[in-house]
Amino acid sequence: MRACPGSPRSISFPACCGIVIPMTPEDRLQKLGLTLPTAPSPVAAYVPAVRTGNLLYVSGQLPFRDGQLLHPGRVPDQVSVESAVLAARVAALNAIAVVAGQLDKGLSEVRRIVRLGVFVQSEPGFGDQPKVANGASELVLEVFGDAGRHARAAVGSVALPLNTCVEIELIAEVL
Repeated sequence: MRACPGSPRSISFPACCGIVIPMTPEDRLQKLGLTLPTAPSPVAAYVPAVRTGNLLYVSGQLPFRDGQLLHPGRVPDQVSVESAVLAARVAALNAIAVVAGQLDKGLSEVRRIVRLGVFVQSEPGFGDQPKVANGASELVLEVFGDAGRHARAAVGSVALPLNTCVEIELIAEVL
């Protein structure tokens, strides 16, 4: 708690003055009970992210947690929509970790998440890719607040690397 101007007691600003200190993305992650993983290393001839001007393009991220690929397979016949939503959330967290690793001052340098591309390995006839993509979109909104409002593509695919059910790419505007 911080001392309120003119008050001898330590009380929070909102309680005494109506001053609101905005939460950082790191604060929001902590509030969500999430820790950024170590940014995944590329396994082929590419880099995790490329910055041009104020845009940071993050390479496709898979739903790895503790070195394990979550929910491999095709949605919905091999992987449930609910599991794919969780996988999209984990892949988005990995993308955010890449962003954090590219910035000197952390996620507070993100001005806006511009776009998410969400690729879903889909059974023929499956059309609920947007439901799966919401796992990633909702996490980005939870972490970045209004700066997390983004354009998005939710695309069905016949196959994805390592038989993953979902892959996420991200573009962020940074300071």
